[in-house]
Amino acid sequence: MKTRYSIFGAALCGMMGLGLTSCNNDKFLDVTQYDIVSIEAEFNNDANARLGLNGIYAYNNISQQDDSWGYKPNLFTGSHPTMDTQCTGWDTKFLDQTWDANVGELGQGWAHCYTAISRANLYLAGLEEATDVSAAAKKYCEGEARALRGYFYSWLATTFGRVPMLNTGEDFNNTPNKAAAETYEEMWDFIIEDFQKASELLDWTPYNNEYGRCTKGMAKAYLADAYMWKAYRCPDKAADCYAKAKAELKSIIDSGTYELSTNFATNWDPAGFWNKECVWAMCSDEGNEWSSWGGDRTITWGANPNMFKWFTACPENGGWGSQFLSWEWYDCYEPGDTRRDASCATGHVPADQMAKYGIEPSKVVYGFHPYLKDSVGMKYDVKPDNVNYGRVLHAYKNDEGIVVGTKTEQFHFLGNGEYAPAIWTTKIWRNAYADGNSWGTQMWSPTIIYGKRYANVLLDYAECCFRTGQDEEGWKQLDILRNRAWGNLTVGQDYSKYYAHFNNVYNANPWQGNEEHPHAKPHMDTYPVGVLTATVTVPSAKEYYTLLQATPNRVGYTHTSEAWKVAVNEERRKECNSEWSLCPDMIKSGYMKDHIDYNYPKDDGGSDYANYPWSKRTFDFQESKMDMPIPADEIMKNTLIKQNPGY
Repeated sequence: MKTRYSIFGAALCGMMGLGLTSCNNDKFLDVTQYDIVSIEAEFNNDANARLGLNGIYAYNNISQQDDSWGYKPNLFTGSHPTMDTQCTGWDTKFLDQTWDANVGELGQGWAHCYTAISRANLYLAGLEEATDVSAAAKKYCEGEARALRGYFYSWLATTFGRVPMLNTGEDFNNTPNKAAAETYEEMWDFIIEDFQKASELLDWTPYNNEYGRCTKGMAKAYLADAYMWKAYRCPDKAADCYAKAKAELKSIIDSGTYELSTNFATNWDPAGFWNKECVWAMCSDEGNEWSSWGGDRTITWGANPNMFKWFTACPENGGWGSQFLSWEWYDCYEPGDTRRDASCATGHVPADQMAKYGIEPSKVVYGFHPYLKDSVGMKYDVKPDNVNYGRVLHAYKNDEGIVVGTKTEQFHFLGNGEYAPAIWTTKIWRNAYADGNSWGTQMWSPTIIYGKRYANVLLDYAECCFRTGQDEEGWKQLDILRNRAWGNLTVGQDYSKYYAHFNNVYNANPWQGNEEHPHAKPHMDTYPVGVLTATVTVPSAKEYYTLLQATPNRVGYTHTSEAWKVAVNEERRKECNSEWSLCPDMIKSGYMKDHIDYNYPKDDGGSDYANYPWSKRTFDFQESKMDMPIPADEIMKNTLIKQNPGY
């Protein structure tokens, strides 16, 4: 008898895994058999129909078909091309536009999405024919399956441009050759239909209050996103698309379902997950593989959720350095904006060097990780009476053998043989140490990855208001975000539930064998970032960005975008650094080239790049490169698909 695997949790689905990609692939045979349900039983009752959805949901995380999803390629395509996040080693191809059709992360991302889409297509076909599933269950099941299919198609469409649109019932086994959508309008209309239908079928609250399921709010947020992308790709349809997107976003706002967290920083705390700001997200954790390099970890080392902190932590603290934040990003914040300190920790760059370039060291994250209560950089073996406890002290020698301090005490340091800025994201490297002291201790480290926050909704709504002649309303939305950013919503709030998690679970002990030291067990008595005791005056978005738009950068370049477009996208940079939405949102807004030319002018960095903050850009930005190349293997297998221009 043929079988199909129903999934409890995040295992894989069997028969639905046949349609992985246009490439032949037998990895679908390698599955965890939590339960086996015959094909005939897949839709013989409501419960089995709902279980069948798990085979699609499994791909909103990491899968056996793809050892990069969840970190790569999402970060690479979603953040690195903006240059606000940076990297070393072979990852730099996503920073300097040298990616090509043979890049593994792109091929894996393609396969990952089409596997999920194939499962959704086969599931929707079976659901349509089902006679033993109630109307109520069909409603939710179809809504969730369509929302998921639209989500994965959105990643493909925003990453590669026009792609093949497999319909309900199709996968790359029964339809091995399929051309890309003939037009952008055709492709985006397909995605729009999925999200439109899903928004009609789903409720504002998730089914059975099971957070992680698609909701009406998620479908509407991505529906608005799809309309805005269609407007970008089809300028003759733009007016209608922006009006429709604005209506969907306004309905989300008016629903009262969502609100901004009072403290921007708490969105990435374990106790802050699935809050009212969360519209769509993934929580990645190491499950039952605590402190282990064995078993599945050796197969999917690059994807294992536990590894997020190693990818993003400071190398001198045990990290591997796949992600950094730029000094241009650090310097874009206005005084008083708490979002910067909520997003990063920096090296202990000498104050005189920072003053030379007009950069202010933070009072909270300067050479210090406020959540781990640990300095950024290596330390000597310290004793309880060492007055320099916690200070970055470990010296290293340069190529000439001269002791020059720590790598984290420079603007840029050599990592993997290439320079990288000394700034690390605390949106990801937050809950556990990355060094060897973490192994064998309480190191469970959930990592929260947002697809859509309520902040994204407000930013998209602001853009749509500007594009439809409601400038005053657009500036109002930006001022709402900025009021939260300056910390005014934190006054009088109790944040003990957030730091209680750090005290009780998430901080490993970095000073093993030195238990008598008062700081041997890091402890928070107050929340470390962004909390005010009295409200402050927030600069007007309109006044600030109107001035910025007319102010030349350090090489004399002045923004070519309208002031409102500068405002919306600079606020996106400040809100969404290290989030997968940043680059796509800037592209659909038509801001990417202006952003790169203004914030990252071509610069060789001089002869002392380690002590120079600004990024070394030597390439000419090509907007056409924002459509990534169709993976070479897919073109070989699918005779009807053609490569994107420029590759």
